[in-house]
Amino acid sequence: MTLLRINMQEQGLAMHGSALPVADTIRDAARGIGPVILMIHGFKFEPGHPDHCPHAHIFSLRNDHDCWKARSWPRELGLDGSAPERLGVAFGWPARGSIWQAYAQAAEAGRALAELIRLIRRAAPHRPIHAVAHSLGARVVLSALPHLPPHALSRAILLAGAEFSSAAEAALDTPAGRTVEVLSITSRENRLYDRLLEQVIAAPHRRDAALGRRSPRRGNWLTLPLDDAATLSALRGLGHDIAPPQRRVCHWSSYLRPGVFPFYAALLTEPQRLPLPVLRRSLEREEQAIAGWRLRLPAFSLPLPMGNAAP
Repeated sequence: MTLLRINMQEQGLAMHGSALPVADTIRDAARGIGPVILMIHGFKFEPGHPDHCPHAHIFSLRNDHDCWKARSWPRELGLDGSAPERLGVAFGWPARGSIWQAYAQAAEAGRALAELIRLIRRAAPHRPIHAVAHSLGARVVLSALPHLPPHALSRAILLAGAEFSSAAEAALDTPAGRTVEVLSITSRENRLYDRLLEQVIAAPHRRDAALGRRSPRRGNWLTLPLDDAATLSALRGLGHDIAPPQRRVCHWSSYLRPGVFPFYAALLTEPQRLPLPVLRRSLEREEQAIAGWRLRLPAFSLPLPMGNAAP
């Protein structure tokens, strides 16, 4: 088994569509040696909903879904059986209702996610646990960190994270937060949604900003703006060709953009090949090269109008 579907419910964690005990199922599935990859959805999904169940959408294995946003995360990350050494866990939580309700519920889902991580850690202490999360799913991951011991979560990829910078910094200032590596995927395509979050949700601190507009200043946090030419060039130099922005506004481009999933799969399955210092140095080198190229551009001057041609 390479893919488990587990939901947060009022009575605790439960297998999706099954009455099997969660702990026993995890123990049986986690006997391998590869990474365990957690997938966490965002706003408007709810497990079991006839139209908005994440397990029938981005967590399904279908590649012929009617919805243009329903790209299969498990299939793209090799959690469809094509890489049996990997174990995928699709985590569902109730994220419907108003944005205020979902934002509050995401914090509670973080506690449930922390319980799930502890179960996996007990069943397979030798396996690294990583996470990839979109939108409010990023808040779920960050909310789990205060309830975990050091090294419980190895690496997290936050896609267009719907959370505030100060809240992320507080999560990083915890035992688990100090040992996790976080890669925040941002883009100007999501700027409208960043602004909306800042307008409708009360920020923890005055003059706070969404993650898409302000990055936490921590050594284990790296922001990758996928609308930035230097970032795309640096990633191309590392063997990951990601397409430039295709829409002016898109909340889902961080997982729909061509080329992103092979990059995420590499980050989650072979983190030793792409450690944060290597990524950071590559970005800095590319930014310096582009800045130097701009400084070397020749200066052009237009002749001033003279004589009768003067105004």
